Amino acid sequence: MRILIIDDDRALCRSLQIHLEREGHGVTCAYTGEEGLTQARNSEFALLFVDLNLPDASGLDILKELGEQEGCPLMVMITGVQDARSTISAIRLGAFDYIRKPLDLDAVMVTLEKAAKHLATVTPQRTESIAAATDRPHEMVGASPALIEVLKQVALVSETRVPVLINGESGTGKELVARALHETSTPDLPFIAVNCSAVVATLLESELFGHVKGAFTGADADRAGKLEAAGGGTLFLDEIGDMSYDLQAKLLRVLQEKEFERVGSTRPIKFRARVVAATHRDLRGMVEKEGFREDLYYRLAVSTIHVPALRERRSDIPLLVEHMLARIAQELHKNVSDVSEAAINRCLAYDWPGNVRELSNVLTRAVLLARGPAITEELIARSMGESAPDAPPAGPLKSLREVEEDCVFRTLLSTGWNITKTAEILDISRVTLRKKIEDYGLVRPATVGSGRP
Repeated sequence: MRILIIDDDRALCRSLQIHLEREGHGVTCAYTGEEGLTQARNSEFALLFVDLNLPDASGLDILKELGEQEGCPLMVMITGVQDARSTISAIRLGAFDYIRKPLDLDAVMVTLEKAAKHLATVTPQRTESIAAATDRPHEMVGASPALIEVLKQVALVSETRVPVLINGESGTGKELVARALHETSTPDLPFIAVNCSAVVATLLESELFGHVKGAFTGADADRAGKLEAAGGGTLFLDEIGDMSYDLQAKLLRVLQEKEFERVGSTRPIKFRARVVAATHRDLRGMVEKEGFREDLYYRLAVSTIHVPALRERRSDIPLLVEHMLARIAQELHKNVSDVSEAAINRCLAYDWPGNVRELSNVLTRAVLLARGPAITEELIARSMGESAPDAPPAGPLKSLREVEEDCVFRTLLSTGWNITKTAEILDISRVTLRKKIEDYGLVRPATVGSGRP
């Protein structure tokens, strides 16, 4: 495979070039955006690795320009910066994959294997150019394959106005996904959120539709509802599974007719917003038990996005801890800015049944208890409610798949992510190990060393 690397880090380029050439690939390096574009225009490459931040250009600009040409190569963005907006923009512009620095050679090899399979089965087509989002989405921290897949779906769905159903366990960040979708598609219009489980059922209709004066006792003035306030933006219905059956029918009519009336009024009002709903419940199962309307379910689930549990993207935990710690310390006015490696490993080993929300709560308690500038393993253990740092992590029984994933991940951590050594310990081939790493979406945390002597 002919490969072009566009990156101003000459050491990285040379190291990657040597490794790829040993695997039998033809590799060319370019150290500026202009040089890279010239090379790409004058020679045929199957795959490009493009740095997001070049001294004379943005990798997104290169991706856009080359993507508008016939027969453009597959392009993989590489960056050392955590930026969900850039990830979404790159995917919308047609990036094949997105890898963070420092580069993991095993992750690069997995990408190459996927690219080879893609090139072998798909006829190269012209990649349509799509304008990138202009405003930053709400912060979605992480670089795991599982989170990148969510961002890919956000990027694709943002080009339409179809309803979207977001599902996932409680505390996974479903509203963040909804906000990212909104800010990628209609950032200058309203984002109106309604928690269907937090509003009393008898008041939710008025909350959504609004009411006119005299519609019911206490309605002493006209009031616009959330449907009206959303305008042409986004109406986010959180915990839609808790909405009453009667109100579901009224919401269905809004989605079908694109209009509604305030409670107590007969004057129709146009509904122009995109509906994004979220739930931790199994709506399909509720439909079968007649706990949720089937027709509404299919209206909402035109496009679905599943938000993975935190235990399914453990490699994001160090990034999340760093991001959350800075915010929490600032909010609590505490001079806490560091987390020990043992504390990080403690977090990595825990299953987080409450997901990102639980991690945030644990870190908040740890910051409150901290007497110095660093969060220690003991503080994390105490904040989890465990009696001692070496207490076994609590959590539900695991499936065989989860046990295997955990075993592979822990062994990789113990060897410093040394593929050969890990494969020997697990008594499997390196190829099988790489396949399991890909299948489970495992990524080496930034705190883990090379593991080589």
